[in-house]
Amino acid sequence: MSHTAKPHLDSHMLPVFARADVAFERGEGPWLIATNGDRYLDFTSGVAVNALGHAHPHLVAALQEQAAKLWHVSNLFTIPEGEKLATRLCDASFADVAFFCNSGAEAMEAAIKMARKFQAVNGHPERYRLITFEGAFHGRTLATLAAGGQQKYLEGFGPRVDGFDQVPLGDLEAVKKAIGPNTAGILIEPWQGEGGVRAADPSFFRALRQLCDDNKLVLVFDEVQTGMGRVGSLFAYEKTGVTPDIMALAKGIAGGFPMGACLATVKAAAGMTPGTHGSTFGGNLLAAAVGNAVLDVMLAPGFFAHVQRMSLLLKQKLASVVDRYPGVVNEVRGDGLLIGIKAVVPAGDVINALRDEKLLTVAAGDNVVRFLPPLIVNETEIEDAVMRLERACTRIARMSAQSEAV
Repeated sequence: MSHTAKPHLDSHMLPVFARADVAFERGEGPWLIATNGDRYLDFTSGVAVNALGHAHPHLVAALQEQAAKLWHVSNLFTIPEGEKLATRLCDASFADVAFFCNSGAEAMEAAIKMARKFQAVNGHPERYRLITFEGAFHGRTLATLAAGGQQKYLEGFGPRVDGFDQVPLGDLEAVKKAIGPNTAGILIEPWQGEGGVRAADPSFFRALRQLCDDNKLVLVFDEVQTGMGRVGSLFAYEKTGVTPDIMALAKGIAGGFPMGACLATVKAAAGMTPGTHGSTFGGNLLAAAVGNAVLDVMLAPGFFAHVQRMSLLLKQKLASVVDRYPGVVNEVRGDGLLIGIKAVVPAGDVINALRDEKLLTVAAGDNVVRFLPPLIVNETEIEDAVMRLERACTRIARMSAQSEAV
């Protein structure tokens, strides 16, 4: 490729994001303050990342204290804060061991490798395929894109990574038919966040657990978005009535500091011995310090009861808006503070109208607008958000009526 004169660019950032023309300089709880001083109510939370809001004092103190001592030493050495975090996550879950990384996609890569390795060390290296579900989103790496199976994300990146068989969400017969001699396990999100805030019935999860047990398969849960309190319990699997063998976490695990984790039982992780996997930055001292601070807050008495109360309030108020503006929105779905409203008009129109009202939300599949407030949101802030939604719906409905009149 020959070099030519550099083009003039408005931005030197790789243009893979359709960014809104607004920038923020600081935050306070569920509020973001733009560079021009405008205040926005943040019901995006960095796409479910800022689980405890912005500038949470306990998280800030933990990060500042650790930053003044030591940032990074690598995983060549013992990291006491990481050991502590792993113990606490395992004590609070089904898991026995934890691997720390930097993102949800990396956590999913670890989970995929672990499921395949489990079969290999148990004498079945031919078992490498995972059954996944249509509408899923598991990350942006080549393997996690193939696991999600969505053509719009795969196009242009060459042959799809082999080893994933998509079936319709909730179709048990399709799952049974997909199980073959090369199947290693089943991978599913308790709630499809990016896929439109959709979930299968709990009976489906129980059936998947039974199929895995009967066929010596590994059950993998992608809790990158649903984990760490987002659905009103520390982990969403607790609400499905089944326990996975492997679980991927990220987003809210460190409240905004880049971190991911793959949790597993000792049995499922049997093949993951020294040298089989790793991460340079994963679980370093800064990440571990903030991860422990997040758990300090989330495991305090009453935290999840608060999330559940706010969830009920938000869903009730959103349902009232749906009743009054059926030409704009027509369904409320979700659990905890992972809430979606299905739009009748293009979801992007609703999101833009809400941003005009200084309320930040995020799109999802199936023409859904996601409401992802920080888990520390209060009643006043929820009522404020719904008022902004009502104003946006009023404006959209009026514009639709005017358009039809013309």
